[in-house]
Amino acid sequence: MFLLQMRMKAILNRAPSLGVPTHIAIVMDGNGRWATRRLLPRLAGHRQGMESLRRCIRACLERGVAVLTVFAFSSENWNRPAEEVSGLMELLAGALAKEVPQMHADGVRLHFVGERANLSEKVRTGLTTAEQATAGNDRLILNVCFNYGGRWDLVQAAAKLAAAKVEVTEATLASALALAHVADPDLLIRTGGELRLSNFLLWQAAYAELYFSEMLWPDFDEAELDRAIAAYAKRERRYGRVPSPASSSASTSSSRQSQAA
Repeated sequence: MFLLQMRMKAILNRAPSLGVPTHIAIVMDGNGRWATRRLLPRLAGHRQGMESLRRCIRACLERGVAVLTVFAFSSENWNRPAEEVSGLMELLAGALAKEVPQMHADGVRLHFVGERANLSEKVRTGLTTAEQATAGNDRLILNVCFNYGGRWDLVQAAAKLAAAKVEVTEATLASALALAHVADPDLLIRTGGELRLSNFLLWQAAYAELYFSEMLWPDFDEAELDRAIAAYAKRERRYGRVPSPASSSASTSSSRQSQAA
């Protein structure tokens, strides 16, 4: 356990490339619409979305991102047609068997975040096995939020503190959340053109920079990831503080140049 904690700290303390966020979170939206536009079953869009996730993982490894958190299946997705939900579960089970060996070889540490009680034994076993197989890796932490919801996360954290008779403070609540093992995301990307969080990382995204992409998730590629990172690099993260003199001057200069043009 001590060695695993040390490896985790090493990942999080690693200095990323200039302008690259340490932690990127993504709402992978648009699989169904991608398939519908091509007159394909919705599950075909989810399969293509897996290829986009592979590309994104490779791109994050190449760019020095330390943590990638993706929204794979929300607690509200159980309301979708039974055939689609069943297909998604089978897709996950197959992906675990197929993808984990390569992720392990690439130094990716898998961490599944969400409620597991109502998942099948086959899926639960697959999640645990994948986490154990990659536990010693230290190039990238990949958090897969599966059967996850931001409200569920807050409720389970509060229940955990109540059961332990621990006072609820900002610090204790944060420590009880499902993503307490990593720092909050720096950049949150949502694909598919929708402009909302959809119950994703409600606490953790409080100060994340948001980037909304019109691109459907199956089409998301390295170029679009780089556009999101470039937009992030131009922003000043103030956390409630006033802008720095340098940024204020730059903003004023830009405004004057725009007016002159």
